[in-house]
Amino acid sequence: MTRYDLPDILYKAIKDMGGQTNIIDVCKYIWKKYKTDLQHSGDLFYSWQYDIRWAATELRKSGRMKTAEISPRGIWEII
Repeated sequence: MTRYDLPDILYKAIKDMGGQTNIIDVCKYIWKKYKTDLQHSGDLFYSWQYDIRWAATELRKSGRMKTAEISPRGIWEII
């Protein structure tokens, strides 16, 4: 797993969670499903919770996630 896998992982996680969630719950979900992959990902293991925010930005840039201005405060929503 690399940082560049995170946008797709994040998108799938939010989709599985009903299309919207907050960062804490989505990080718990990702940890539960991808714990082993993250533990074997080298430096990403130490930065993945920061990098998940980068992944959210990438999803917004690609039009797969609503912008922060559109979504309620603290909620991440996919399109």
